[in-house]
Amino acid sequence: MLQVKTFEVNPLGENCYVVYDEPSRRAAVVDAGAYREEERRAVEAFIEDEGLLVEHLLLTHAHFDHLFGVDRLSRRFGLLPRCHEADLPLYATAGEQMLLFMHRDMGLVLPEAGAPLHEGDELPVGGESLRVIHTPGHTPGGICLYAGSGLVFTGDSLFRRSVGRCDLPGGDARTLVRSLCEKVLTLPQATRVFPGHGPQTSVGEERRENPYLAG
Repeated sequence: MLQVKTFEVNPLGENCYVVYDEPSRRAAVVDAGAYREEERRAVEAFIEDEGLLVEHLLLTHAHFDHLFGVDRLSRRFGLLPRCHEADLPLYATAGEQMLLFMHRDMGLVLPEAGAPLHEGDELPVGGESLRVIHTPGHTPGGICLYAGSGLVFTGDSLFRRSVGRCDLPGGDARTLVRSLCEKVLTLPQATRVFPGHGPQTSVGEERRENPYLAG
């Protein structure tokens, strides 16, 4: 089973995840939003202390609060960040997003984007893999990353008893609900859900308790 280390980072309380296969020490970083220097050092120290080889720098979507730590990790590990192809325009305008919502320049620096992700892509992490599930609605290219051993990283598509906001450019509430009901709530009920903000939950809990997905 893949192991997960969670870092709550930046002023918006984003969850940055280091996902790794214990036997092989192969790893992926999901949503590298570390903003403060101490946050970035904490992520890097964990990777170093655990002897991990980071092979993927993955984005569940391209909103600015999930991107603050991307450039640093990209340079350190020689990787380009990857998001769904439909979110490449958002990635290109992340600095404008930041100014719109934070009303100040927070020094967001981004490398070029890597090869785009698509529905069904399998990203190996040691002896396991993360499968790309396209869940548009919060953003056009929002994705979840599912490990068959019982984990799913849902970004800002699904939270504990809530869903991502859909009033931002490219958002659509009906599309998001349909994406989640058809593609995420059909996963095994015991699947642990790691969202982009807030506490962990499970697919079963969200099927029973999430008021946005009832019925």
